[in-house]
Amino acid sequence: MEQLNYIILFLFFIIFPIIAGGIIRKVRARAQGRKGPPILQNFYDLTRLLKKKPIDGTHSGLFAEVSPMLVCVSGIIMWSIAVFEWMPFLLIPFFLVLQRVTTIAFAMETGSSFGGLGTSREMLLSISSEPILLLSILVSQSQLQLSFSWVGIILGSLFLGALMVAVLAELARPPFDDPRTHLELTMVHEAMLLEASGKTMGLFELGYQLKIATLFALVVRIGLEHSKFVDRTISKPVENIVAFLGAIVLAIFVGYWESVSVRRKWTWIPEVMGITLLFILVLGSLVKL
Repeated sequence: MEQLNYIILFLFFIIFPIIAGGIIRKVRARAQGRKGPPILQNFYDLTRLLKKKPIDGTHSGLFAEVSPMLVCVSGIIMWSIAVFEWMPFLLIPFFLVLQRVTTIAFAMETGSSFGGLGTSREMLLSISSEPILLLSILVSQSQLQLSFSWVGIILGSLFLGALMVAVLAELARPPFDDPRTHLELTMVHEAMLLEASGKTMGLFELGYQLKIATLFALVVRIGLEHSKFVDRTISKPVENIVAFLGAIVLAIFVGYWESVSVRRKWTWIPEVMGITLLFILVLGSLVKL
């Protein structure tokens, strides 16, 4: 049984980051009536980029060399935490911050005006989503379990829904941003990487795909591992299989959400994120009591 559990976790660790972004793109295209790229298109793009030599700009320096590797290593560590649970989930936001700081340093070092625009927006999303992620993890890690009842299901669904708002902001997805626009004046993550190319761009993209997989798995883990119903009825291997399938379902949901949602004005973001933080705080306190 233990060996089976390790095999499932290893497959989860290897497969999901490869297909998570592809599932989102495929579902979004299908929902819009298009064929869309294959699910493994992100993997093909990564292998192609990693084989190319990067072209550094005239203002490139230390961060142009170090930032891509730090982003990739941070993504691997936090993804392993989400899958194998070898460290507390509370450390995941700190590795997210490390990813963000190194990416911002890369964008600012290249001296691109679009990188400055993307950096300011990235910081706004960071200070809006990080407190919600931290508070959500603290509530879920506080030896709290919800019983399988209608009240528990409703409270748990509201809690996970508010957590998904922070996840969409963290990933710069609609309605906070729209990566489909490809306009320098509206992009966040892409605007900071306009000067990246070749292997550098591949490492940044790999780190972002690991970030997507980590946050999806985190939401599913929080939803599963703090329920008395789950703990009493299924074994650990089956729970990990459910977590794998749940993360895939979450990727499908985000893909469909992107097909029907549009980005909102940036003045709207602090208001909705502040309301979400208060909602998480009040809901977490009620559930704890």
